[in-house]
Amino acid sequence: MTDPVLVWWTVLCVVSAVNVVGWMASGVALGVRQPRLEPSEFVLRRWLLVLSAGYVLGCAYRSVLPVFDVPRQVMFDSWWSSVLVGRSVATVAELCFVAQWALLLRESSRATGSGFGRTAAWVMVPLIAVAEAFSWYSVLTTSNLGHVIEETIWGLCAALLVASLLAIWPRCPPSMRPLMALWCAAGVVYVLFMFAVDVPMYWSRWLADEAAGRPYLTLAQGALDVSARWVVSHRWEDWKSEVLWMSLYFSVAVWLSIALVHAPLPRRTINR
Repeated sequence: MTDPVLVWWTVLCVVSAVNVVGWMASGVALGVRQPRLEPSEFVLRRWLLVLSAGYVLGCAYRSVLPVFDVPRQVMFDSWWSSVLVGRSVATVAELCFVAQWALLLRESSRATGSGFGRTAAWVMVPLIAVAEAFSWYSVLTTSNLGHVIEETIWGLCAALLVASLLAIWPRCPPSMRPLMALWCAAGVVYVLFMFAVDVPMYWSRWLADEAAGRPYLTLAQGALDVSARWVVSHRWEDWKSEVLWMSLYFSVAVWLSIALVHAPLPRRTINR
Protein backbone atom coordinates (compact mmCIF):
# COMPACT_ATOMS: atom_id res chain seq x y z
CA MET A 1 0.00 0.00 0.00
CA THR A 2 1.00 3.61 -0.44
CA ASP A 3 1.76 5.33 2.85
CA PRO A 4 -1.45 7.46 3.07
CA VAL A 5 -3.69 4.46 2.38
CA LEU A 6 -1.80 2.29 4.87
CA VAL A 7 -2.06 4.94 7.58
CA TRP A 8 -5.77 5.44 6.94
CA TRP A 9 -6.52 1.71 6.91
CA THR A 10 -4.49 1.20 10.11
CA VAL A 11 -6.42 3.95 11.86
CA LEU A 12 -9.72 2.37 10.79
CA CYS A 13 -8.63 -1.00 12.16
CA VAL A 14 -7.46 0.45 15.48
CA VAL A 15 -10.66 2.46 15.90
CA SER A 16 -12.72 -0.64 15.11
CA ALA A 17 -10.89 -2.66 17.77
CA VAL A 18 -11.50 0.11 20.30
CA ASN A 19 -15.17 0.18 19.27
CA VAL A 20 -15.59 -3.54 19.91
CA VAL A 21 -14.00 -3.17 23.35
CA GLY A 22 -16.27 -0.18 23.99
CA TRP A 23 -19.34 -2.22 23.08
CA MET A 24 -18.25 -4.99 25.46
CA ALA A 25 -17.75 -2.42 28.23
CA SER A 26 -21.23 -1.07 27.49
CA GLY A 27 -22.64 -4.57 27.92
CA VAL A 28 -20.84 -5.00 31.24
CA ALA A 29 -22.15 -1.61 32.39
CA LEU A 30 -25.69 -2.66 31.50
CA GLY A 31 -25.30 -5.84 33.51
CA VAL A 32 -24.14 -3.81 36.51
CA ARG A 33 -27.17 -1.52 36.15
CA GLN A 34 -29.68 -4.36 35.82
CA PRO A 35 -30.66 -4.59 39.54
CA ARG A 36 -31.50 -0.87 39.49
CA LEU A 37 -33.62 -1.03 36.34
CA GLU A 38 -37.27 -1.88 35.93
CA PRO A 39 -37.69 -5.17 33.99
CA SER A 40 -39.25 -3.41 30.99
CA GLU A 41 -36.39 -0.94 30.79
CA PHE A 42 -33.77 -3.67 31.02
CA VAL A 43 -35.44 -5.58 28.15
CA LEU A 44 -35.44 -2.41 26.04
CA ARG A 45 -31.79 -1.69 26.75
CA ARG A 46 -30.79 -5.29 26.10
CA TRP A 47 -32.40 -5.01 22.65
CA LEU A 48 -30.52 -1.75 22.09
CA LEU A 49 -27.29 -3.55 23.03
CA VAL A 50 -27.99 -6.41 20.59
CA LEU A 51 -28.78 -4.00 17.76
CA SER A 52 -25.66 -2.02 18.59
CA ALA A 53 -23.63 -5.22 18.24
CA GLY A 54 -24.89 -5.61 14.68
CA TYR A 55 -23.79 -2.08 13.84
CA VAL A 56 -20.45 -2.19 15.68
CA LEU A 57 -19.40 -5.53 14.18
CA GLY A 58 -20.66 -4.57 10.73
CA CYS A 59 -18.64 -1.36 10.73
CA ALA A 60 -15.59 -3.21 12.07
CA TYR A 61 -15.82 -5.70 9.22
CA ARG A 62 -16.09 -2.92 6.66
CA SER A 63 -13.14 -1.09 8.24
CA VAL A 64 -10.87 -4.11 7.97
CA LEU A 65 -12.09 -4.94 4.44
CA PRO A 66 -13.05 -1.59 2.86
CA VAL A 67 -15.09 -1.63 -0.34
CA PHE A 68 -15.92 1.11 -2.87
CA ASP A 69 -19.12 -0.42 -4.23
CA VAL A 70 -19.84 0.91 -7.70
CA PRO A 71 -16.30 0.55 -9.16
CA ARG A 72 -15.93 -2.80 -7.31
CA GLN A 73 -12.79 -1.46 -5.62
CA VAL A 74 -11.26 -3.32 -2.66
CA MET A 75 -7.96 -3.41 -0.76
CA PHE A 76 -7.57 -7.17 -0.53
CA ASP A 77 -7.84 -9.84 -3.19
CA SER A 78 -10.42 -12.03 -1.46
CA TRP A 79 -14.06 -13.00 -1.90
CA TRP A 80 -14.61 -11.76 1.67
CA SER A 81 -13.69 -8.31 0.36
CA SER A 82 -16.22 -8.53 -2.46
CA VAL A 83 -19.02 -6.03 -2.89
CA LEU A 84 -21.56 -8.81 -2.38
CA VAL A 85 -20.30 -9.51 1.13
CA GLY A 86 -19.53 -5.91 2.03
CA ARG A 87 -22.91 -4.57 0.91
CA SER A 88 -24.74 -7.40 2.69
CA VAL A 89 -22.93 -6.61 5.94
CA ALA A 90 -23.69 -2.90 5.48
CA THR A 91 -27.39 -3.59 4.93
CA VAL A 92 -27.75 -5.54 8.17
CA ALA A 93 -25.68 -3.00 10.14
CA GLU A 94 -27.62 0.01 8.91
CA LEU A 95 -30.98 -1.59 9.63
CA CYS A 96 -29.75 -2.36 13.17
CA PHE A 97 -28.70 1.27 13.65
CA VAL A 98 -32.00 2.77 12.51
CA ALA A 99 -33.88 0.18 14.59
CA GLN A 100 -32.10 1.55 17.67
CA TRP A 101 -33.38 5.04 16.91
CA ALA A 102 -36.87 3.75 16.20
CA LEU A 103 -37.04 1.90 19.53
CA LEU A 104 -35.88 4.91 21.52
CA LEU A 105 -38.22 7.25 19.67
CA ARG A 106 -41.16 4.88 20.19
CA GLU A 107 -40.54 4.60 23.92
CA SER A 108 -39.97 8.35 24.37
CA SER A 109 -43.12 9.11 22.37
CA ARG A 110 -45.19 6.73 24.46
CA ALA A 111 -43.90 8.33 27.63
CA THR A 112 -44.71 11.85 26.46
CA GLY A 113 -47.90 11.05 24.58
CA SER A 114 -46.57 12.21 21.21
CA GLY A 115 -48.60 10.70 18.39
CA PHE A 116 -46.33 12.25 15.79
CA GLY A 117 -43.29 10.62 17.38
CA ARG A 118 -44.96 7.21 17.54
CA THR A 119 -45.89 7.39 13.87
CA ALA A 120 -42.36 8.45 12.93
CA ALA A 121 -40.93 5.56 14.93
CA TRP A 122 -43.07 3.04 13.04
CA VAL A 123 -42.11 4.32 9.57
CA MET A 124 -38.36 4.83 10.06
CA VAL A 125 -37.26 1.20 9.63
CA PRO A 126 -39.47 0.56 6.56
CA LEU A 127 -38.20 3.78 4.97
CA ILE A 128 -34.58 2.76 5.48
CA ALA A 129 -35.37 -0.71 4.14
CA VAL A 130 -36.54 1.02 0.94
CA ALA A 131 -33.33 3.09 0.95
CA GLU A 132 -31.30 -0.12 1.22
CA ALA A 133 -33.17 -1.53 -1.79
CA PHE A 134 -32.19 1.52 -3.85
CA SER A 135 -28.62 1.16 -2.61
CA TRP A 136 -28.58 -2.41 -3.90
CA TYR A 137 -30.02 -1.19 -7.20
CA SER A 138 -27.09 1.19 -7.62
CA VAL A 139 -24.54 -1.38 -6.51
CA LEU A 140 -25.84 -3.99 -8.94
CA THR A 141 -26.46 -1.78 -11.97
CA THR A 142 -23.59 0.71 -11.26
CA SER A 143 -26.06 3.59 -11.79
CA ASN A 144 -25.65 6.27 -9.13
CA LEU A 145 -29.30 7.30 -9.47
CA GLY A 146 -30.24 4.71 -6.87
CA HIS A 147 -27.74 6.26 -4.45
CA VAL A 148 -29.37 9.65 -5.02
CA ILE A 149 -32.71 8.23 -3.88
CA GLU A 150 -31.11 6.24 -1.06
CA GLU A 151 -29.34 9.24 0.44
CA THR A 152 -32.43 11.39 0.00
CA ILE A 153 -34.44 8.92 2.08
CA TRP A 154 -31.74 8.90 4.78
CA GLY A 155 -31.85 12.69 4.88
CA LEU A 156 -35.64 12.72 5.09
CA CYS A 157 -35.57 10.17 7.92
CA ALA A 158 -33.11 12.32 9.84
CA ALA A 159 -35.37 15.34 9.30
CA LEU A 160 -38.33 13.27 10.53
CA LEU A 161 -36.37 12.32 13.64
CA VAL A 162 -35.50 15.96 14.37
CA ALA A 163 -39.15 16.97 13.92
CA SER A 164 -40.18 14.18 16.31
CA LEU A 165 -37.69 15.34 18.95
CA LEU A 166 -39.00 18.87 18.63
CA ALA A 167 -42.55 17.58 19.11
CA ILE A 168 -41.48 15.70 22.24
CA TRP A 169 -39.36 18.57 23.60
CA PRO A 170 -42.10 20.49 25.52
CA ARG A 171 -43.26 17.28 27.22
CA CYS A 172 -39.83 16.13 28.39
CA PRO A 173 -38.33 16.77 31.84
CA PRO A 174 -36.05 19.84 31.86
CA SER A 175 -33.09 17.60 32.74
CA MET A 176 -33.37 15.83 29.38
CA ARG A 177 -33.66 18.93 27.22
CA PRO A 178 -29.93 19.72 26.88
CA LEU A 179 -29.31 16.22 25.49
CA MET A 180 -32.30 16.50 23.17
CA ALA A 181 -31.01 19.86 21.98
CA LEU A 182 -27.68 18.20 21.18
CA TRP A 183 -29.45 15.42 19.26
CA CYS A 184 -31.49 17.96 17.32
CA ALA A 185 -28.38 19.98 16.46
CA ALA A 186 -26.55 16.86 15.30
CA GLY A 187 -29.59 15.85 13.25
CA VAL A 188 -29.79 19.25 11.56
CA VAL A 189 -26.08 19.10 10.68
CA TYR A 190 -26.58 15.62 9.22
CA VAL A 191 -29.58 16.74 7.15
CA LEU A 192 -27.65 19.74 5.82
CA PHE A 193 -24.68 17.51 4.94
CA MET A 194 -26.87 15.01 3.13
CA PHE A 195 -28.70 17.56 0.99
CA ALA A 196 -25.82 20.00 0.49
CA VAL A 197 -22.97 17.52 -0.06
CA ASP A 198 -23.89 13.85 -0.30
CA VAL A 199 -26.97 13.86 -2.53
CA PRO A 200 -25.47 16.44 -4.95
CA MET A 201 -22.28 14.33 -5.17
CA TYR A 202 -24.16 11.24 -6.33
CA TRP A 203 -26.37 13.35 -8.59
CA SER A 204 -23.30 14.84 -10.30
CA ARG A 205 -21.78 11.36 -10.71
CA TRP A 206 -24.98 10.13 -12.33
CA LEU A 207 -25.14 13.14 -14.66
CA ALA A 208 -21.50 12.59 -15.66
CA ASP A 209 -22.20 8.93 -16.42
CA GLU A 210 -25.27 9.88 -18.46
CA ALA A 211 -23.31 12.49 -20.42
CA ALA A 212 -20.59 9.94 -21.15
CA GLY A 213 -23.17 7.39 -22.32
CA ARG A 214 -22.06 4.88 -19.73
CA PRO A 215 -23.76 1.47 -20.14
CA TYR A 216 -25.30 0.06 -16.99
CA LEU A 217 -25.64 -3.56 -15.93
CA THR A 218 -28.94 -5.35 -15.57
CA LEU A 219 -29.83 -6.62 -12.10
CA ALA A 220 -28.92 -10.18 -13.13
CA GLN A 221 -25.60 -9.09 -14.62
CA GLY A 222 -24.89 -7.03 -11.53
CA ALA A 223 -25.58 -9.94 -9.20
CA LEU A 224 -22.93 -12.00 -10.98
CA ASP A 225 -20.54 -9.04 -11.13
CA VAL A 226 -20.59 -8.18 -7.42
CA SER A 227 -19.97 -11.77 -6.41
CA ALA A 228 -17.19 -12.58 -8.84
CA ARG A 229 -15.32 -9.37 -9.73
CA TRP A 230 -13.30 -6.98 -7.59
CA VAL A 231 -10.51 -4.55 -8.40
CA VAL A 232 -7.65 -4.32 -5.90
CA SER A 233 -6.29 -0.81 -5.42
CA HIS A 234 -3.95 0.71 -2.86
CA ARG A 235 -3.70 4.11 -4.57
CA TRP A 236 -4.70 7.17 -2.55
CA GLU A 237 -6.23 8.72 -5.67
CA ASP A 238 -8.71 5.85 -5.86
CA TRP A 239 -9.74 6.01 -2.20
CA LYS A 240 -9.58 9.68 -1.28
CA SER A 241 -13.21 10.40 -2.20
CA GLU A 242 -14.33 7.77 0.35
CA VAL A 243 -11.98 8.64 3.20
CA LEU A 244 -14.03 11.35 4.94
CA TRP A 245 -17.38 9.60 5.09
CA MET A 246 -15.91 6.19 5.93
CA SER A 247 -13.77 7.65 8.72
CA LEU A 248 -16.72 9.43 10.34
CA TYR A 249 -19.15 6.59 9.70
CA PHE A 250 -16.92 3.92 11.22
CA SER A 251 -16.04 6.01 14.27
CA VAL A 252 -18.50 8.73 15.36
CA ALA A 253 -21.62 6.88 14.21
CA VAL A 254 -20.46 3.72 16.02
CA TRP A 255 -19.82 5.65 19.22
CA LEU A 256 -23.34 7.04 18.97
CA SER A 257 -24.76 3.53 18.53
CA ILE A 258 -22.98 2.34 21.68
CA ALA A 259 -24.11 5.41 23.62
CA LEU A 260 -27.76 4.85 22.66
CA VAL A 261 -27.79 1.74 24.85
CA HIS A 262 -27.63 4.03 27.90
CA ALA A 263 -29.55 7.03 26.55
CA PRO A 264 -31.88 8.56 29.17
CA LEU A 265 -35.62 8.11 28.77
CA PRO A 266 -38.64 9.83 30.31
CA ARG A 267 -39.65 7.91 33.43
CA ARG A 268 -43.16 7.15 32.22
CA THR A 269 -41.60 5.06 29.45
CA ILE A 270 -40.63 2.36 31.92
CA ASN A 271 -43.59 2.70 34.28
CA ARG A 272 -46.42 2.59 31.72
